[in-house]
Amino acid sequence: MELLIAWDWLSFALRWLHVVTAIAWIGSSFYFIALDLGLRKAPDLPAGAHGEEWQVHGGGFYHIRKYLVAPASLPEHLTWFKWESYATWLSGFALMAVVYYVGADLYLIDANVLEMTQPVAIGVSIASIALGWIVYDLLCRSPLGKSTTGLMLLLYVVLVAMAWGYTQLFTGRAAFLHLGAFTATIMSANVFMVIIPNQKKVVAALLAGETPDPALGAQAKQRSLHNNYLTLPVVFLMLSNHYPLAFATPYNWVIASLVFLMGVTIRHFFNTTHARKGTPWWTWAVTAAIFLAVVWLSAQKPAGEADTAGAGPVPPRLARFVDDPHFETVRDTVLGRCSMCHAAEPLWEGLAVAPKGVRLETDAEIAAHAREIYLQAGRSHAMPPANLTYMEPSERALLAAWYESATR
Repeated sequence: MELLIAWDWLSFALRWLHVVTAIAWIGSSFYFIALDLGLRKAPDLPAGAHGEEWQVHGGGFYHIRKYLVAPASLPEHLTWFKWESYATWLSGFALMAVVYYVGADLYLIDANVLEMTQPVAIGVSIASIALGWIVYDLLCRSPLGKSTTGLMLLLYVVLVAMAWGYTQLFTGRAAFLHLGAFTATIMSANVFMVIIPNQKKVVAALLAGETPDPALGAQAKQRSLHNNYLTLPVVFLMLSNHYPLAFATPYNWVIASLVFLMGVTIRHFFNTTHARKGTPWWTWAVTAAIFLAVVWLSAQKPAGEADTAGAGPVPPRLARFVDDPHFETVRDTVLGRCSMCHAAEPLWEGLAVAPKGVRLETDAEIAAHAREIYLQAGRSHAMPPANLTYMEPSERALLAAWYESATR
C-alpha cells in the first residue's frame, strides 16, 4: 500500500510541474501576442524593422524592435522560447498516463457510456490525440488555410465534433480532459513542428548570407494566433475535473463547445485593446451570455432520460471489493458518513451535485471508488471535509483494512 501512496505523490508532483510549466508557457505567449499587437512605427526604425515598443518594468526601461523577416545580421545571443511549450506537453501527457491510463477502470472507462478494455481505451485515447494534430496540420496547409476566418470556423466544427465524440467514448471527466489534451497537443505541435523549425530556417538562411523566405514567418504567425485563441479554453478544460456541473451533465459536450466561444470573445477584447484598435466592451456581454447559457445547460436533463449511473451488478473486475469480508461494515460506514453528499441528489445543503461527480450509493459505486475511499478517508482525513459527519478513527482503520485486504 505504500506504493499506492508513492504513486499518488507522483501524480501530485506531475500536476505541480504541469501547472508551473503551463504558467510559463501561457505567460510568454500572452506577452508576445500583446507585444506584437502593440508595436508602433517610428521614423528612425532600421531597415527591415516592422515596429518598436517601449516598456517599463522592474525599475528599468526596455526598447524592443521586431523584424518581420529577420535583421541584416544575426546577434551573438538569441533567446528561443520553446521549452515552456515542450515541458507543458510532456508533463501533461505523463500526468494523463499516471492518472487516466493506469487508473483507466476508474477515470477513463465508463461502462454506461461504452464498454471497453483498458488497452483499447488507452489506444483510442492516444490515437485520437495524434489524429487531431494530423487533421489540423493538413487543414492549415490546404488552400483553405489561406483564409483566416474560414479556417477558424472549420477548426471550430472539428472541436465541436471531438467534444461530442469524446463524451461517447469516455467518462465525462475524461472527455473534457481529452478535449483539452487534443487542443493542447495541436498548440504544442505548432511550436515544435512549425514555429521553431521555421525560425531555424530563417536563422540558417541568414548565416548562409541568403534572404529568408517571408512565408516562413507568416506561417508561424498564423499558428501562433491559433494558439492564442485556444489557450483559455484549454485552461478551462484542464480545471473542469473539479466541477461535475461541467463534465457530468447530459449536455457536457455542448458546454465544452461553448467554452471555446468564450475563449474567442475574451481574447478578442484583449487583442483589440493591445492593438490600440478600440475597447470592445461588448465582448464581455457576449461572454457573460454564453456563460449563463452554460449554467442553464448544466441544470437540464433530456426528457425521459433515466439516471442509471452506478446501477446494475458489480463488474467482475471490482468483485473482490464486494466479496471481501469487511464490505458489509464498509458499506454501512460509507452510506452513513459519505452518501449524503456523494449521491445523485445530495442531501447536504448547498450541494447541487456530488463533489467531483463521485457517487457512493450502491455496491458498484463504492467498489469503483475503493482507491479514492482508501486514500481520502482511510489513509488521510481529507474526507469527510472537516470531518463534518464525525467519522471515527476506527471507521477510517476499517476502510484502510478493507482496501488492503481486497488488493492483496
